[in-house]
Amino acid sequence: MRYSVLALWVMVTLLLSASPAVAEEQSWIDRIDFSGNARLRYEGIDEEDEEERNRMRFRTRFGFSAAVADDVKFVLRLATGGDNPVSTNQTFDDGFSTKDIGVDLAYIDWKLNDSVNVFGGKMKNPLFRAGGAQLAWDNDLNLEGFALKYASGNFFGTLGGFSVEERSSADDSLLYVVQGGVKFPIGDNNKLTVGAGYFAYTNTIGNSPFYNGNARGNTVDVNGNYVADYKNTELFAQYDTTLGSWPLQLFAHATQNNEVSAEDSAFAFGAKLGSAKKKSESEFSWSYQDVETDAVIGTFNDSNFGGANTDADGHILRAKYAYSKQIFLGGSLFVNKIDGAQGAERDYNRIQLDVEFKFN
Repeated sequence: MRYSVLALWVMVTLLLSASPAVAEEQSWIDRIDFSGNARLRYEGIDEEDEEERNRMRFRTRFGFSAAVADDVKFVLRLATGGDNPVSTNQTFDDGFSTKDIGVDLAYIDWKLNDSVNVFGGKMKNPLFRAGGAQLAWDNDLNLEGFALKYASGNFFGTLGGFSVEERSSADDSLLYVVQGGVKFPIGDNNKLTVGAGYFAYTNTIGNSPFYNGNARGNTVDVNGNYVADYKNTELFAQYDTTLGSWPLQLFAHATQNNEVSAEDSAFAFGAKLGSAKKKSESEFSWSYQDVETDAVIGTFNDSNFGGANTDADGHILRAKYAYSKQIFLGGSLFVNKIDGAQGAERDYNRIQLDVEFKFN
């Protein structure tokens, strides 16, 4: 681990030192912006017919953005959590054992012109999600491959190709995405964003689920392999306005897997009031989600909702308060139903209380 991080650091230093396109008066250290955050969390999980769980967790992320040239930057971030693709949380357990840390982000952002950016590497999800809905993609999921983002005037769009699973004895599984939308200004302080997209995985049928062999609610055969393809269309809308002096956001997002004939849909809708960015600011949100069994790949969608599985529906309530510009207090409550399609519907409730510290 330490050798790979050192190699990345040396590579970035060489890139910066050899780049004449950035203003000559800047040294390589002046072209690096550091950022990081740490979060402490209490989490309680109450799942019907299961033992109640209570645990303390933490998350730490640290990285930098380096200007390789005027139009190119490199981003590297390390995070706790090991190799889980949808969580950088680490639980306080295992007898005070040393905890894992790994490469969370490592990508190039190349600004081709005022409208187009090209990304390559392990990157933040480039796709728009109305209201931040995690129907198909968890907030912590960072995709690996290439993407092109376009934004000009009221129009935006994304194209991407990502490597999900490389196999030596079978065809690889890839993910292709395309998405586009329009932002409509309405009056002085209102904006409506609408759009559509399509995303498709290749070579899922007959292959093992993408992480740890756990299908996370998706239908599998007797050997634990996928029995369906996942090729989805999506529609979304988000309306941003104000309620008095408070920002107000209303949203809806839906997707359907076109490769199955049942348990093929997922949708979310909700509202967010306020914005906790500056000292003493608050925000509150509510949303409702319904994710059917084979609507999306269960490995990659919301890692908190419904026990991190598909075949779940219910409510999500969140609140956040900015104690200062760097310290935030927050909480989330999940009131869900799980396993309804299996004929064994159960209650699933989860509460999270957070203290987060940021610097940049």
